[in-house]
Amino acid sequence: MRIIIGVTGASGSIYPLRLLKRLASNPRVETHLILSRAGQKTLYLETGKLGSDLKALADFCWPLEDIAAPLASGSFQTAGMIISPCSIHTMSAIATGISSNLMIRAADVILKERRRLILMVRETPFHLGHLRTMTALTEMGAIVAPPIPGFYNNPATIEDLVDSSVDRVLDLIGLDDPATRRWAGPERSFPHSSSDTDVS
Repeated sequence: MRIIIGVTGASGSIYPLRLLKRLASNPRVETHLILSRAGQKTLYLETGKLGSDLKALADFCWPLEDIAAPLASGSFQTAGMIISPCSIHTMSAIATGISSNLMIRAADVILKERRRLILMVRETPFHLGHLRTMTALTEMGAIVAPPIPGFYNNPATIEDLVDSSVDRVLDLIGLDDPATRRWAGPERSFPHSSSDTDVS
């Protein structure tokens, strides 16, 4: 199962780190990473890690400028592509088909081949132009999945919050990860004391 992971310069470098770690633990998955220069800078600013640290988690890494890479062709079969985090710049370029680099070209290929393109758009709030672009991408077949954590599994750490979004993305790409935490009903949720739930 080949999955392309694109990493832009948007905030949220912890998401591809966690995503690639989860994928690396699955022997059935082959990951292909495209990391932008802005993505490397944000990764260092937010986590202190280098681009080489992220690349070490992937099976294959491709330069952003390599438009002759296999990922640029529809004949290269993949299960889909996840851009995590996805900047507004990259989202907008994909929507207009401006294939100026390998990340945008690979996303364009995913769309034209009717495969799964998942965009973890990291921005807030959205203005009308952003929302119209998301509508256009959804109509083209992309899945816009901002990393919005759920709290029903009682997250106790930042990693728990990150995994809440990573779990959903893995489901969307079609990968049933045994580490995914799923809602099992209120009778199985963790109890809270009144002091834990008082937010007044």
